[in-house]
Amino acid sequence: MLTGMQIAIIGGDARQLEIIRKLSELDAKLSLIGFEQLDHAFPGACKEKIGEIDFSVLDAIILPVPGTNLEGEVDSIFSNEKVVFTGEYLQKTPEHCVVYSGITNSYLTSIMEESKRYHVQLFERDDVAIYNSIPTVEGTIMMVIQNTDFTIHGSTCAVLGLGRVGMSVARTFHHLGGKVKVGARSTSHLARIQEMGLQPFSLDELQKEMSNVDICINTIPAKIVTAPVINSMPLHTLIIDLASKPGGTDFRYAEKRGVKALLAPGLPGIVAPKSAGQILANVLSQLLFNQQQDKKGAE
Repeated sequence: MLTGMQIAIIGGDARQLEIIRKLSELDAKLSLIGFEQLDHAFPGACKEKIGEIDFSVLDAIILPVPGTNLEGEVDSIFSNEKVVFTGEYLQKTPEHCVVYSGITNSYLTSIMEESKRYHVQLFERDDVAIYNSIPTVEGTIMMVIQNTDFTIHGSTCAVLGLGRVGMSVARTFHHLGGKVKVGARSTSHLARIQEMGLQPFSLDELQKEMSNVDICINTIPAKIVTAPVINSMPLHTLIIDLASKPGGTDFRYAEKRGVKALLAPGLPGIVAPKSAGQILANVLSQLLFNQQQDKKGAE
């Protein structure tokens, strides 16, 4: 139980509803910012404006998966009002207050460091990333089917990166009958690709390897699918970029050449928000419980 914990949940998408539901069931006291248009009521949860929050009593702040943008704005599908999360708010929190988000950026990292508050990036955790790869893969399959006139079975699929998402994508497309090759840099990843029964290739050979691909799925958050790489692809190639914004693809050049390229970060929140939210809610509830126990131990 999280009885006595005071938590602010600021903005987000439908995944946040599962987090609110779970924490409400565990008896936490919740302040919901950016949820004015949410009809559903949760016991122990109160809708508030960010300027009305008493940050001095908060034990935790839960931001959406992306955190904020580079101006500190927090997106919320449940509000038309702009919510800005600033370092001034953080400075008002107790020293034990922990901030949770999926990922970070330069703005969020900067205000966290200035305030000396602890920041947990949930997507840095292996358990969250691995569980989250399941709806990501399903969403990727959906996008491929919607945007091609050929089957995955028998098509040549290139997956760039063998991280937690890349591994799940490569394995699933292989099981669907795709001829899957995977690009990586480290020798250990290349060995793992070979062990999985897939075709490995070094990312140094990326341009050459793209000459026969039907589907290219990028998971690397760096500009890797460049103009020369796109130029070597067949015109019918579909690029799905799963990396966080702005992705790793030169979308301008892809459009100029006539190659369809789609940026698809946050797929779990789009295709399976309930399941994706439950993944986050289960991990968050355990982390908050541990935080609560640590606080009691310090007292």
